[in-house]
Amino acid sequence: MAIEISARKRETQGTNAARRLRRKGLVPGIVYGGEQGALNIELDHQALYLSLRNERFHASILSLEVAGAKEQVLLRSVSMHPYKPQVQHVDFQRVLKNKKLHMKVPLHFVNAELSLGVKEQGGVASHVLNELDISCLPDDLPEFIEVDLTNLAVGKSLHVRELALPKGVELALKKDEDPVVATVVVPTLITEEEEAAAAAAAVAPSEIPAIEQAAEPKEGEAPAEGEKGAAAKGGDKAAAAKAAEKPADKADKKDKK
Repeated sequence: MAIEISARKRETQGTNAARRLRRKGLVPGIVYGGEQGALNIELDHQALYLSLRNERFHASILSLEVAGAKEQVLLRSVSMHPYKPQVQHVDFQRVLKNKKLHMKVPLHFVNAELSLGVKEQGGVASHVLNELDISCLPDDLPEFIEVDLTNLAVGKSLHVRELALPKGVELALKKDEDPVVATVVVPTLITEEEEAAAAAAAVAPSEIPAIEQAAEPKEGEAPAEGEKGAAAKGGDKAAAAKAAEKPADKADKKDKK
């Protein structure tokens, strides 16, 4: 059964007129195509917004009523506000019974939990495509296309040309195109211990700084520059120790006197 929507003919046009409509809770739109000219319409925002949340609304033939007359249309374009849940504009295209449609229809994935890759090999089904380009007459337009994943194993992929399409439906693809629809992959889990071991293994021995100990100078040889500095520091410490002992010696001499 076709989804029914109602609209009114829109008399005013332009940016300012569209803003006034939106303030009143209405959405400006247009109907084009077929054997008639374009028709400007306005729709109730709340009803349209709720309809847009229905998947069927985007890929089904709709029954549009304007001024008591009904005609079959397809939703072709929706403009939304950048950050508000508000529909800015909507486009509909008239449908002709004897003319093929080019549409995007949603894909419904089934039997993933029964597939070899998921049930026995511990894999996870990954959906590469969520919709598909097709071509068909209006009466053959499906609401969705079912994708059966029963025979999918780990490392294997299901391609578009392997899908079972409904009667009268053709793929809207180029000759060499055959994109992947779904695949099964094994998730990789890395524990904290494995991460620590990998980080330790990443540090090469050559990257660890080495501490060199200078050899003692032979008799008659002058110490190296580093050794001179160490000797100087040693001399400073000895001098400080002697200075600390002197006051004690003076105190002992006074006691003897």
